[in-house]
Amino acid sequence: MHAIARDWRTAGLPEADEALCRFAEKLTRRQGEMGQADVDELHAAGFDDRAVHDATQVIGYFNYITRVADALGVEPEDFIEPWGVDSTG
Repeated sequence: MHAIARDWRTAGLPEADEALCRFAEKLTRRQGEMGQADVDELHAAGFDDRAVHDATQVIGYFNYITRVADALGVEPEDFIEPWGVDSTG
């Protein structure tokens, strides 16, 4: 799981997961460049229309809520440990 968070490209993911990560990254960083080819890549990786729709909804929601939180200065919850920190001591 940590390898994915560090860099999904080098995490050794199955091709379908890599295709989904490419889609998510592009939708997050370069949404104006999205096109049918991006959906076609997910279809080629085995995702049907429903899965593409659901993935787009989840990715879009996370992008939306992150931007809202950033704009309003919402601080992360203090009961959530930073990634990679072992709270068990």
